[in-house]
Amino acid sequence: MDQALKKRLPEEQRFAELADFFKVMGDPTRVRILWALDIREICVCELAELLEMTVSAISHQLQYLREAKLVKSRRQGKHVFYSLDDEHVRAVFETAIQHLEHKQ
Repeated sequence: MDQALKKRLPEEQRFAELADFFKVMGDPTRVRILWALDIREICVCELAELLEMTVSAISHQLQYLREAKLVKSRRQGKHVFYSLDDEHVRAVFETAIQHLEHKQ
């Protein structure tokens, strides 16, 4: 057994967190939301219109994405605007898209 490799092996908790991260992205609706947010910050009502879904359904998915720290929100008056949480989320999302396009 390669002991150097074994020493680099993360704790089980890290693997569980990584699996959860990818589970969040395993839903087509959430991926559609991330796609829109990769382009620009957007409010819930505009996302609902864009994706032809109810505000309630979009809000539910956004809550899930916020809990996973993939999106963040800011309030402006009555509206809540969402964006990708940081450049790491953008990089993972865009890298996945590039990978799929490369395979076609």
